Amino acid sequence: MKYILAANWKSHPSSKDEAKRLLVGLSKNSDKFRKLHTIIAPPNTFLELVGSKIKSMGILASQDISLLSKGTYTGETTVEMLKGQGVMASIIGHSERRKLGETNSLISKKANQALKEGIAPIVCVGEDVHDTEGNYFEVLNAQIRGSLEGLKKTDAKKLVVAYEPLWAIGKSAKDAMQPNDLAQMIVYIRKVLTEMFGRASADQVAIIYGGSVEPGNAKELLGSGAQGFLVGHASLSAKSFVEIAKAMLNK
Repeated sequence: MKYILAANWKSHPSSKDEAKRLLVGLSKNSDKFRKLHTIIAPPNTFLELVGSKIKSMGILASQDISLLSKGTYTGETTVEMLKGQGVMASIIGHSERRKLGETNSLISKKANQALKEGIAPIVCVGEDVHDTEGNYFEVLNAQIRGSLEGLKKTDAKKLVVAYEPLWAIGKSAKDAMQPNDLAQMIVYIRKVLTEMFGRASADQVAIIYGGSVEPGNAKELLGSGAQGFLVGHASLSAKSFVEIAKAMLNK
């Protein structure tokens, strides 16, 4: 099984030259990235640039997807435009999008739209607080069911669920979730997916983790049963991203 290594550049880098330098650093290690399912999601402004440079090491993804198809929509990046740039996957329902008001219902519509258009959805879920009473299980359950509403059993093999607990997102490995706790949450997510799609289909869904993933903790976190990572700030350093890839390959 190949692990998934997805980079979410968010609103970085700030210039095209910086993006080029980052891509040069990554391309020097393309052999390592080819051994993983490597996905890079840059800002829309760099889709063309990244898409032209990563074919030897991975696939291009968008950080969101529009519900709009062909038409005249000021300010929108339509699905056709994304596909035209070579986008094959899309991050959907990231916590930063949810903070801007995106609901589970909207996220499920986007996931269904992505699948309809042949784009693999990377659907993000994760609780705000890991309380001692265990209420986070209910929060996560509602997020998963609401965000994946309308998906069919046959969609499971194209779906990636990215578990990103907000309280574990920081700037260093010390902020990350502990492997034993992560293992428990992955088992729980798989249980909810099984209730929704059945065991056989649920087992086809890839579950990855995001939240303070660094070169120093990547190997240990993979021991939790995660099938890969969605990496934020560490993906903006070619050195760090390469080291994470090495750690995954040495698991």
